[in-house]
Amino acid sequence: MIRQNQEIFQEELAERVGLHPTWISHIESGRVNPTIKNLALLSEGLQVKLSELIALAEELDRALQSKVLTEKK
Repeated sequence: MIRQNQEIFQEELAERVGLHPTWISHIESGRVNPTIKNLALLSEGLQVKLSELIALAEELDRALQSKVLTEKK
């Protein structure tokens, strides 16, 4: 979400932070959970505070959980 709003491609972010673009894709799709070290790298690459990145992740997780619960009814 932050990356897209800044119009940064996964490849560009990956190059900025020294990670593989596929790994960035896996994080964004929820297939893997990054370590705090990698979250710090990503926040630097996106030029946002780590706390902002974590808050957004928590917000998205709550929305997903709410959607799952709604679909179960």
